[in-house]
Amino acid sequence: MARPPDMPPDPLGLSARPEPAAGGRTTEIVGGLLSVVWVVAVLAYILISPPGTEAQTMGLAMTLLIVFLPLAMIWVAVITLRSVRELRGEAARLQAAVDAMRTSYVQTSAQVQAAAIKPSVEKKLDEIAAVAKETGTVLATFSSRRDASLSVPSADRKAALAPARPDPEAEQPGLALGTPTDEMRPPLSVAEFVRALQFPETPEDKEGFRALRMALEDRTVARLIRAAQDVLTLLSQEGIYMDDLRPEMARPDLWRRFAAGERGRAIAAVGGIRDRASLALTAARMREDTVFRDAAHHFLRTFDKVFQVFEKTASDAELAELADTRTARAFMLFGRVAGVFD
Repeated sequence: MARPPDMPPDPLGLSARPEPAAGGRTTEIVGGLLSVVWVVAVLAYILISPPGTEAQTMGLAMTLLIVFLPLAMIWVAVITLRSVRELRGEAARLQAAVDAMRTSYVQTSAQVQAAAIKPSVEKKLDEIAAVAKETGTVLATFSSRRDASLSVPSADRKAALAPARPDPEAEQPGLALGTPTDEMRPPLSVAEFVRALQFPETPEDKEGFRALRMALEDRTVARLIRAAQDVLTLLSQEGIYMDDLRPEMARPDLWRRFAAGERGRAIAAVGGIRDRASLALTAARMREDTVFRDAAHHFLRTFDKVFQVFEKTASDAELAELADTRTARAFMLFGRVAGVFD
């Protein structure tokens, strides 16, 4: 039976009727032939029998019984066989539907389990990429305006980087063009320096962006900020994020020995990143990507130079705060991959 065009498809075949088989038509044909043969045989017997015999003297009831009782038996057998055939077809159809439902359930369960087990890395990458892009846009649109409260340096404002002492022998006479802009700007405080190396937490982190703007106005710190931003962006392409890393914090005296130029296993605790997946991904990217490798080495050199200056005036607590920033974590990761602590 054909399905009407306006009916929705039935994937399991529960609404479809089985088509009549050739065996069923053969049974009905045989039943019809037997019926005709029986009727013809009874009529021939009655007509051929001599008059006055038992065949001629049978009553109407007996004649009907002799004619229709075998016919009824024949067609009861035919209907029974057809019912059995339809029941077998229905059973086969139901078995096929059950198998299809079982297969569909197994496939659906496998897909649900795979979706539940698979980590949402792509979603996380998209979110971090969006935040990084927005942060880069904000950095590009920074103005040189300073807060009014910071226009005058205060006595309790500790500078993060000690100003370099001029060399009297190499000093050249200056031109009478007024006070340079760099000298008019108050020094970057330790709190602002550490906060800038942490980078803003969210697009609404006003304090983080203010510290970052202040740090970018210092040429020395600005080089470190841009180098750190480059490597953090490259690491995010590999799914490595500093917030996911939990480094083992080293003692401040080890950081001071590192600033003094000591290298090797004696200060290996400074490279507190132990995440094997992040280390392996970073090492593989440095071997395969020259741009990634150059950015990493540039960042290591810049961090080393700035940290040597910062360590001279920083306290142990300030060193610990710096070691917990995203920039310091990136330095630990690249330093361990580059073999600084070997």
